[in-house]
Amino acid sequence: MNFLVCLETSASGLYAQRKRMDIIASNLANIETTRTEKGGPYRRKMVVMSTKPPTHSFGDILNSSVEGVQIENVVEDQSPFKKVYNPGHPDANDEGYLLKPNIDLVVETTNMMMAKRAFEANIAVVKATRKMAIKALEIGR
Repeated sequence: MNFLVCLETSASGLYAQRKRMDIIASNLANIETTRTEKGGPYRRKMVVMSTKPPTHSFGDILNSSVEGVQIENVVEDQSPFKKVYNPGHPDANDEGYLLKPNIDLVVETTNMMMAKRAFEANIAVVKATRKMAIKALEIGR
């Protein structure tokens, strides 16, 4: 087993899940934002991930097929905005309806829990790899 490949793969997972949590935090922070620079309510953002081949320089020697993960893109959710009747709000239209962001608190909370669990799993892999490397070094004593 190559410990560096394992650590590199887990590190890519840690980075991707941290970025995913950043986007979820942004969505939750803007759950009530009705006015943006684009002129409408905040639009929910989602992370698109893809596999990434190992980047270590000795990959040909190892002949490793282990892949990590990378953030491919951050896209806006094109689902419709929520329409709420609130004629007193300054951003309400002529009929009194206010467009609110297309963010669902339950969905974002679920996504946050999934990202947290994936982050924790990658940390567990790093810790296990570290323990295995230490035990391998102790064999020579």
